[in-house]
Amino acid sequence: MTWEEMLPLLWPATLETAQMVGWSTLFTVLLGLPLGVALVVFDRGGLRPAPAVKSVLGFVVNIGRSLPFIVLMIAIIPFTRLVVGTTIGTAAFVVPLTVGAVPFFARLVETALREVGADVVQAAQAMGASRTTIVRKVLLPEALPGLVAGLTVTVVALIGYSAMAGTLGGGGLGDLAVRYGYQRFETLLMIVTVVVLIVIVQVLQSLGDRVARRLSHK
Repeated sequence: MTWEEMLPLLWPATLETAQMVGWSTLFTVLLGLPLGVALVVFDRGGLRPAPAVKSVLGFVVNIGRSLPFIVLMIAIIPFTRLVVGTTIGTAAFVVPLTVGAVPFFARLVETALREVGADVVQAAQAMGASRTTIVRKVLLPEALPGLVAGLTVTVVALIGYSAMAGTLGGGGLGDLAVRYGYQRFETLLMIVTVVVLIVIVQVLQSLGDRVARRLSHK
């Protein structure tokens, strides 16, 4: 296969991967951030201790993190069909990507928030700040470098998940590598696809690291 034949295949596949990763990242942040905050707030010694709630949330998160992604994709097929009406295509695989990434990101959020000094929180409490205010104006801003670093790791993981989704009809670069590179024995195309994925990961990782460093210096 020549470069002229590969380029019309690579560009749409790259856009599909970007679409899957972009939407799943958005939903992961919307769901995973409050879940990670809840893990800290409801813990013993947290802003609103509720060990029973924390245990339930932690159990659910641990289950989500323990399932291999390919097993998760198959296991939630009925849920995916219920949400988007189909189990094939880029839009459909946003669902398992999000479900797989939310517990992962929530734990990273929890870790970042726990790195905030207890004295900072205690000072805010001494000034009469409410729990919501402490979360919004103390915990999250102070943990922002760690949150950005965690989000970067999550996005990189989602890129890997999206490539795996291609094996089950999710589209994107993973699907291109399997259907054309592997099944049609187009070794060069498979290598180029892998290189494109590596470049995307390196660019995003470098960008996330740079943003996290700048935030940590403020």
